[in-house]
Amino acid sequence: MNLYGDRAEVGRIRRDGSERPVVDTCAQFANGADGVQTLQKLRRELHLDRFRCATLLPARQYQLQLVEAPNVPEAEMKAAVRWRLKDYLEYPVESATVDVMAVPAGEIANRGRSVHVVSARNEDINTRMQMFAQAKVPLQVIEIGEMAQRNLAALFETDRRALATLSFSEEGGMLTFTASGELYLSRRIEISLEQLLGVQPEARDQLFERITLELQRSLDHFDRQFSNIPIARLLLAPLPQDIGLAAYLAGNLSAPVESVNLGDVLDFHQVPELREAAEQNLRWRTLGAALRVESGP
Repeated sequence: MNLYGDRAEVGRIRRDGSERPVVDTCAQFANGADGVQTLQKLRRELHLDRFRCATLLPARQYQLQLVEAPNVPEAEMKAAVRWRLKDYLEYPVESATVDVMAVPAGEIANRGRSVHVVSARNEDINTRMQMFAQAKVPLQVIEIGEMAQRNLAALFETDRRALATLSFSEEGGMLTFTASGELYLSRRIEISLEQLLGVQPEARDQLFERITLELQRSLDHFDRQFSNIPIARLLLAPLPQDIGLAAYLAGNLSAPVESVNLGDVLDFHQVPELREAAEQNLRWRTLGAALRVESGP
């Protein structure tokens, strides 16, 4: 479940032995000034108290860094990396909630062991948890966009090759590198979906050039750091309309480019509107978060 300023999105995915996970719920609801009331209403209408729920933090409420892992036992990792955040955070590190996700050992060619460190203000985490608690909606996971995208990318993986996945939303562009269901690297691109769709063709070409330059730099960086994992292709997440980005990237990048259709990996027969690219773009993160709850941590 994702809460935005004016709307709430709810998605549920189940695996029933079929070839593709089945999306049995993915819908948008109005979100008023009181998020607790919205959650209470959805709990009653959708029986949310029967399920394990996840919620996504907006990009502005967290930071994600890839740092060298201290040489400490796993149980001490969070405490050991916390002090390293002082140079990254704009608020006291003592006021941060911190989580750590390991990059798989043995895959990094030119550097020591690394971990992803996620940090957010305690007050933002507590506010979100209290909302769900007051609404009596069981909250299992507070998710971030990069991990939601990882969950979707994992459905397209083959063998042990890596996938680069690029999506655009109101929060900007997100590029992730994943393999074997793990997140290896991520980048944010400061170009929003609104910018891509709203500019004139000549200005759009300039945005395409910026995106291509960032992608090629990131592809080269991944190849240097993780040379043991070849990149299979770049996946471009659905866009509300064809603006020519996939064709532009295919003609200007070293990696093959493939436009994503989530209908290839998810069963939409219960939510047929998700067969449209515009709907897939809008629900991209909600579907990714729902996959996390289904498959576990």
